[in-house]
Amino acid sequence: VQLVESGGGLVQAGGSLRLSCAASRSIFSIADMGWYRQAPGKQRELVARITSGGSTNYADSVKGRFTISEDNAKNTMYLQMNSLKPEDTAVYYCNAFRGALNFWGQGTQVTVSS
Repeated sequence: VQLVESGGGLVQAGGSLRLSCAASRSIFSIADMGWYRQAPGKQRELVARITSGGSTNYADSVKGRFTISEDNAKNTMYLQMNSLKPEDTAVYYCNAFRGALNFWGQGTQVTVSS
């Protein structure tokens, strides 16, 4: 499975971005999907996750601001990011996980200026 992220960029604090993760084939019904991020000098952290059953969970730091969703018809996962803060600056990665299978995208840079 190949995962390709897009939608990153430079935005001012308080602004919004929507990230997309396009999967090379239909996997959302069998895999848990997630968005992770890694800021310079920090470990990669989970931002949001959606299970194959549709349950979602979010990092405390993004609750109420970010929304994860899937479009099964387009094999695409999204991360709507609102009220962005400078501390949201990071490379954002898409992930698909099922058992021993663990796929990552190449990442997309999000930079939030103050």
